[in-house]
Parts: sequence; C-alpha cells; structure tokens
Amino acid sequence: MKNVDELLEHCTLCPRECGVSRAQAAGFCKMGANVRAARAALHLWEEPCISGTRGTGAVFFSGCTLRCCFCQNKALSAQGFGRDISQNRLESILLELEQQGAQSISLISPTPFAAHIAQVLEKVRPRLSVPVVYNTGGYEKTATLKMLDGLIDVYLPDLKYQSAELSARYSAAPDYFARASEAIREMARQSGPPVFASDGILTRGTLVRHLVLPGAWRDSVQLMRWIAGQFPGGRVLVSLMSQYTPSFAGADFPELGRRVTTFEYKKVLSCVYELGLEGYWQERASADEGYTPAFDLTGIGPETV
Repeated sequence: MKNVDELLEHCTLCPRECGVSRAQAAGFCKMGANVRAARAALHLWEEPCISGTRGTGAVFFSGCTLRCCFCQNKALSAQGFGRDISQNRLESILLELEQQGAQSISLISPTPFAAHIAQVLEKVRPRLSVPVVYNTGGYEKTATLKMLDGLIDVYLPDLKYQSAELSARYSAAPDYFARASEAIREMARQSGPPVFASDGILTRGTLVRHLVLPGAWRDSVQLMRWIAGQFPGGRVLVSLMSQYTPSFAGADFPELGRRVTTFEYKKVLSCVYELGLEGYWQERASADEGYTPAFDLTGIGPETV
C-alpha cells in the first residue's frame, strides 16, 4: 500500500474520486490531510451484538462522502466539526476505549481516513483484544476496502437505496447502489460468515443496516430481496431500522417531514421474515433524537497535529 501522503496527493479513496490534493484543500468529504474526530466514548445504542452490555468504543470521525439530507450527524458530516489528531493519538484512543471496558471498537464514518486507519490498525491490532467494526454509509470503493483486508473484524455498512432516483435526491449519489452493492460483496468476502463470542458479541462478519424512509418501503423491499439473493444461508446479517427522525430532514424535502408509519415498516419487516433473513429489528420507539450523542470532543484529547 502507498503511504498516506501519496494516497492523499490525488485522493480517490471514495467513489467521488475528486482527485483533490488534501494537503492543499478539502476533498468532497470536506476533510484535509489529517484525521479529524468529534467524539470517542462508550456507546450503548448500536445493535446488541456490537454494543454488548458495556458499550462499543465509538470513534465518530468528521466529514462524509455522502450528502444525506436527513443526516443525524450534520455537524460532523456537513459542517466538519471535530479536532485534528495525529495517527499516534488515534492509536491511543483505541487502546483507551478498550481499557474503559468497550466490548468492541466502532470506527464511525471512517471512509475519508481509511488510509490513516489502515496504518494505525497495522500497529495497534496486536494490542487490541476486542473486534474492530467499520461502520460506514456503504458508499465505498472496493480498492479502498482491500487496504483494510485482515484489519477489520466486522463490517457494518448501510445499504440505503436501490433506486438511483432516491439516492440522487437524498444523498447526491446516483451511483449509490452500484457502489454499495459491490462494496458489501467485498466486505462479506473479507469477513466471512457471522461468528459470535460466548457473550453475544459479533467477532467476525458483515451486518448490513437499512433505514426505512417515509414513502420508500417498496425500495426497501427490493433491497431485502437483493440481500437474500446475494447472501443465502445467513452469510450476512441484517439490521432493519425504524428510527428515521423527520426533524433532521431539510426543508426542501417535504415528503420526509413525517415518521415512517407502522404499515410501511411492517411491509418491509414481513419481507424480511418471508425471505428468512437473520438479524435485528427496531421498535418504532427508536425514532428519537435522544439516541444521537453529544458531539463535544469527548475522549478526543488536546493533542492536535
């Protein structure tokens, strides 16, 4: 693998392939050459197999390769909130989170820093005894994922849309499904089928998340059918989410100004049952802003680059 500086000189880490020299200017992701993060702390609100009873050690990175109009973390993804840290500091953060009792380490929205993360994990993995989770919006390049082969235990990608019309309108990514479907195949190849520890923590595998959106349940059904066709026999897990919260949606998207109805969610959930997919389903009470943590630089520390 090329070193980080070489990869960022003409950055093509994500499907945008904007080619920016991130030492000179921010890429499409709004990030420059240094790792930036906004929070590193124990987090209890992931799937039970990720959070366990003590929490996952969640590192929330700044920037994003998507432009989701309903993003809950806009301060990070769109506004770039966070603090620049060195790779050495990121390494220390991962170890500190395990020392605090984390049952896994979750790297959240890590794509702009995939090259940095690969280098950090090559050094720190021998000192970590908990699984490392790559929590991504799914809009990935397989070439970038291959840099992480052998370093990530669990992939936790979103699979947001099958429809190019929806992905263009809501995330400014008309090629989303083409990219995400290819990426998830690569993730499943790397991780293999799900493996659980005795305490219920997922130690290997790929868990595909899907958030049901208002008015889009038919698209959700198509995605569930794709997963079942691509990964038979429980080769990946599914997390079907009902937590869409309309207060995060932009005013230009009036159709998203309501919660998902019970009818919409149950239509998708019925398809999941019919297809025999395995995984996790949310209660509709999960649609609550309280599940979004405070982004206040907790755990990041004073060290800057």
